[in-house]
Amino acid sequence: MFQVVGNSWALLLGVMLLMVGNGLQGTLLGVRGEIEGFSTVAMSLVMSAYFVGFLFGSRVTPELIRRVGHVRVFAALASFVSAVLILYPTLASPWSWTILRILIGFCFSGVYVTAESWLNNAATNETRGQTLSVYMIVQMVGIIIAQAIFALGDPSSFVMFVIPSVLVSISFAPILLSVSPTPAFERSKAMSLRKLYEVSPLGFVGIFMMGFVFASQLGMGAIYGTQAGMSLKQISLFISAIYMGTVVLQYPVGWLSDRMDRRLLVLVMSAAAGVVSLAGFLFDGDYSVALTVAFLIGGLANPLYSLLLAYTNDFLEPDDMAAAASGMLFVNGVGAILGPIVSGFFMQIFGPGGFWLAVMIPLLLMAVYAAYRMTRRPALAVSETAAYVAVMPSATAVAVEVAQEWAIEQAEEDALAEEST
Repeated sequence: MFQVVGNSWALLLGVMLLMVGNGLQGTLLGVRGEIEGFSTVAMSLVMSAYFVGFLFGSRVTPELIRRVGHVRVFAALASFVSAVLILYPTLASPWSWTILRILIGFCFSGVYVTAESWLNNAATNETRGQTLSVYMIVQMVGIIIAQAIFALGDPSSFVMFVIPSVLVSISFAPILLSVSPTPAFERSKAMSLRKLYEVSPLGFVGIFMMGFVFASQLGMGAIYGTQAGMSLKQISLFISAIYMGTVVLQYPVGWLSDRMDRRLLVLVMSAAAGVVSLAGFLFDGDYSVALTVAFLIGGLANPLYSLLLAYTNDFLEPDDMAAAASGMLFVNGVGAILGPIVSGFFMQIFGPGGFWLAVMIPLLLMAVYAAYRMTRRPALAVSETAAYVAVMPSATAVAVEVAQEWAIEQAEEDALAEEST
């Protein structure tokens, strides 16, 4: 791991600063929307718009890179990100913010694709798995740092929008000045959604649900905290707890997934996360409960994305794994678009506690579906399962395809080991 950091520290530093800027603007908008008097439903549309842009960007950016190259695409999109962050307080209306969120989602998607391409190019076959793990940790650290900055500022001031703009601008330097050569960019041919569902119905449905759940947390967490009467410091701790839970429990989940029926693990984790969400609803208003629930939801729900990717790979040939990545990203993206919208409507009807209901329902549905699928297909032997690697639900096509490449390499190594014995 130290070798990975030593070889790619400039890229990782740039990614962390990007995550600080992005994490700060997401939380800041949630609180600033309340100050501006925007309704919960209006803010849910604003938050959902980011994922519309992100999904669109993940489809369009590869073609832009092929046409004009990594550096030009990165510089152009990065400049738009800085501009949008400054425009938020200037154009303070729900419709303006919705358009700006679509634009910034598109731009961040392209920026992440470029950064992740460089990072993957700097990795070797031996370090690719560790690189992905370090990358996920850096993402989480960036978001947690963003919450600490948020707690120290005044969301009603213009300065709080300048800070993420500056951080994002600074992040370009270590990435663009990195000694790593510009990587070749190739995308695998996509697998059809129908074939993806036929290969792994649970993986397909579960990844859709995970997009829904993660986007609800990311987009509506700060809005929930504001409506629940939390202070700025309490909101920052609440959001941080979600990601701290993800970091702490991601690797125990990976360890378990390589030693048991992954469907059972999906069932147990999603059911447990659903019950925890119900506790958040029933004890809404108790900050200590909300903090505990946030940590457990982050730890139980978010690692399900990596688990479902690994489970889907269990039924794919190595040659098909990269092709399946595009379909899984699209399914996850559609769920992400719907998550904040449904959360907003629930919060409009049930009050702040509706946030927990919107998280609970897809998790319990996933648990029920996992139980059903266990009756339709026998469990694979543990020795036949694909490698597990930690990936965030917000990952771009590059990160997911890198994870798939690593899984392919592990599968090929296992096959060679079996042949030699």
